Amino acid sequence: MRAVIQRVTQASVTVNGQITGQIAAGLLVLLGIEDSDTAEDIQWLSAKIVNLRIFNDDAGVMNRSVKDIDGGILIVSQFTLFAATKKGNRPSYIRASKPDTAIPLYEQMKSTLAADLGKPVPAGIFGADMKVQLLNDGPVTILIDTKAKE
Repeated sequence: MRAVIQRVTQASVTVNGQITGQIAAGLLVLLGIEDSDTAEDIQWLSAKIVNLRIFNDDAGVMNRSVKDIDGGILIVSQFTLFAATKKGNRPSYIRASKPDTAIPLYEQMKSTLAADLGKPVPAGIFGADMKVQLLNDGPVTILIDTKAKE
């Protein structure tokens, strides 16, 4: 499982001209899923996202989590996070899970994030053509891969 986590002052996702999810201050999470991902990956990644101390405290030091600031999390599925670009110029997405595998894991991740955060987590629509708007704060952007826990 791969996640690109962006600290934002606001973010939204729109499908067919309708906003399906939006947040004010918090985290935009772009999530890629592969077949080897498990419930353990979801638990670990959700806890990591909710507890990342990347928001400023009163001294201007990144020492607060999204939970500490009562922020939101917006999650958007992003199969292109598993793009393989080694050969040629057309990326291969063979490592990205197909919808029958990915959708249940995506929904489980959304539910786990909501439970860990203590409030609903708005989201995009899996597989839809989505328009994502965000105002990156910092900018602060972090990549996490559950198979390469650094």
